[in-house]
Amino acid sequence: MSLLDIPDVFIGSTDDGHTFVILNRPIRDADRLLTDAGFLPREHHGRRLHLLPPGIAQDVHERAGVAMYGLLAHTHDLVDLSWTTRWSPDQPAGGPDLHFQVRDGTVAVTASTTAARLLLEQHGFVPTADGASYRTRDGLDERGLLGAVTAAEAHAYTHGLSARVHLGIPTPADIPASTRRRSAPATGPRITPSAPRRTR
Repeated sequence: MSLLDIPDVFIGSTDDGHTFVILNRPIRDADRLLTDAGFLPREHHGRRLHLLPPGIAQDVHERAGVAMYGLLAHTHDLVDLSWTTRWSPDQPAGGPDLHFQVRDGTVAVTASTTAARLLLEQHGFVPTADGASYRTRDGLDERGLLGAVTAAEAHAYTHGLSARVHLGIPTPADIPASTRRRSAPATGPRITPSAPRRTR
């Protein structure tokens, strides 16, 4: 299973700046909510996804926020790890305090400040042998990896630390095929535990 397959709704970014929303189960009004926000629907390798082309950070942030709040009326099982939607008028110049790199079932993180390093250690991330970066502890499955990343990223924002998550997906064409079976269409709101995420 891919990290993208775990929640009902996964919001992410490709390396070339596209924002994508993956629907892992049918959600009422999702197509309308997403197209109204400017996302383009697409069937891709067994996935129902919506794409937003690269754009101005503030505009992408606002469009994704409108779509996310609409989707939250139908499910709370939503994870947002997109770096393209992260915008704030108070955002400092320079690189992020935390940089997550997800690839092939592993997560590597670099931290540019002492506060960021302490936060990673608080969430169970382990320094690598050379001390240049951190990794998740051994034995985590994909759900555990997703939980570790979302918890650390959400905690970072509560402390005013910036974070950026790279999913290792160069372009929309590289979004992997779905490994999750489709379920019946939703008939109403379904509330399930969700990994922590940043509030817009």
